[in-house]
Amino acid sequence: MAGVLKRLVPKRFRDDGLVIPVVRLHGAIMSGGSRFKQQLNLASVAPALEKAFSKKDSPAVVLSINSPGGSPVQSRMIFDRIRALAEEKNKRVLVFVEDVAASGGYMIALAGDEIFADATSIVGSIGVVSGGFGFPELLKKIGVERRVYTAGENKVILDPFQPEKESDIDYLKSLQVEIHEIFIDMVKSRRGSALADNADIFSGLFWTGRRGLELGLVDSLGDMRAEIKKRYGGDAKLELVSGAKDFFGRKLPGVGAKGAGMEQVAAAAVSGLAETLEEKALWSRYGL
Repeated sequence: MAGVLKRLVPKRFRDDGLVIPVVRLHGAIMSGGSRFKQQLNLASVAPALEKAFSKKDSPAVVLSINSPGGSPVQSRMIFDRIRALAEEKNKRVLVFVEDVAASGGYMIALAGDEIFADATSIVGSIGVVSGGFGFPELLKKIGVERRVYTAGENKVILDPFQPEKESDIDYLKSLQVEIHEIFIDMVKSRRGSALADNADIFSGLFWTGRRGLELGLVDSLGDMRAEIKKRYGGDAKLELVSGAKDFFGRKLPGVGAKGAGMEQVAAAAVSGLAETLEEKALWSRYGL
């Protein structure tokens, strides 16, 4: 009977224990998204982050990360938004790694005041990679002539339908080095003296959570529920926070367009297939 009466009391007046909001940041990090697939980017996660950090009675926000990386721009934008909200709302950020937080996924994890992982999680991959395909010989075989007209001698740099040029590769690598330096600076700034004196940390290698702990990439090994109850008491509860939803309870994308015709739908399907293949390649690098 007491339980029934308790449920009739408005939630804000109940003494149900401390509630800690959880935001899941799962998937490959890519800009955009489509009707067929939602990508992990600032537009898709910002509503959930805003909602989680707005919970006044919660001293912390928990982030569950499972990402093989992807766009360095989106990774950094998500990192910046988390830190800005943490400072604005005066919240502690606790990051829990599931299968993997590598490359851009680890960049986002750096937003945590503390990073936890399972002993068998994959962490690290602090580096930059670019990939693609070249088709110059294919055009010859099928009898297709490539015609490109530009104003600016470097407008067709790294064109996949032309033979590779050393100057193009050198330029791309210079961009990679610059992005890598920014990534390294972020790791050093956020992890500080916790980092081991090991040059391999910034080589692009990745490790298990247990080895990541030895290298200073994570703070502790453990699971979310046990850690929250140990820290905030046995009555503490985890509450999953999602972004905005439509009338039918479906997640709304961060950016979208209404009234797309068949051409747009077909284009989105092709784009979605390419994104799926790219995402599969990202996951497979870590054996997942």
